[in-house]
Amino acid sequence: MSWAGFKKNLNRATTSVLSKNTDRTTDKEFEDEQRRAKQLETKAEKLHKEANGYAKSLREMTAAQVSIATTLEQFYDESEPMGTSGVKYKEAVTKMETQANEEVAAGYRATVLEPIGRYYAYFPEINEAIRKRNKKLIDYDNARSKVRKLVERPSEDSTKLPRAEHEANLARDMYEAMNAQLTAELPKIIDARVAYLDPSFEAVVKSQLSFAQDAHNTLESLRQYFPPEPQGYELEQQTDGILKQMRELAICGLA
Repeated sequence: MSWAGFKKNLNRATTSVLSKNTDRTTDKEFEDEQRRAKQLETKAEKLHKEANGYAKSLREMTAAQVSIATTLEQFYDESEPMGTSGVKYKEAVTKMETQANEEVAAGYRATVLEPIGRYYAYFPEINEAIRKRNKKLIDYDNARSKVRKLVERPSEDSTKLPRAEHEANLARDMYEAMNAQLTAELPKIIDARVAYLDPSFEAVVKSQLSFAQDAHNTLESLRQYFPPEPQGYELEQQTDGILKQMRELAICGLA
């Protein structure tokens, strides 16, 4: 930043602190729209972060399934009754991992992550425009303050007041033009959320449904490789029998 720019920003900061309430311009309509935009930015940022988090979690979950399958497979060989089950389970979850990665890389990214990301990316530009508008407002209030002081305490130099009034008029025109533009544009940005977020919301639900259905069908196909599930009392008796065998192991009696 140049020295002139630094001095100008310092003057603006001083003006905002020291100026009387009568020198401060307020615009409730703009302030309301700015507040709504800020709230929406916070929500858009959170949604963008959580949408990325879902994609990451999906990849991590399917990768964890493959890791479990790889480890379980090492407990069995193909000659054992559960050997084929271990192989088939690993094949199934590997397929699920591939499908999940392809879905995130293609459909989910294109229909969810990218639209939400594009919408969220507008807000830094909006914030920069608001900062410029606020600077012009401070310049305008500063110019008005100078005019007021010259009216209250006229200067011996008769050209000072007309010059100050001219500068105030220029500052007012610049501020009002930028303020009017932002006041008109902010509602459009807020309303644009519908075009971006509604299709993405629908895509999120469909993506989750598609993954859940594919996962169910893939795992359901493994049922034939496992023995029938025992009923409640049978499962309890089976578990008690296994625990009894473990307690009878000689190693369990070692101190």
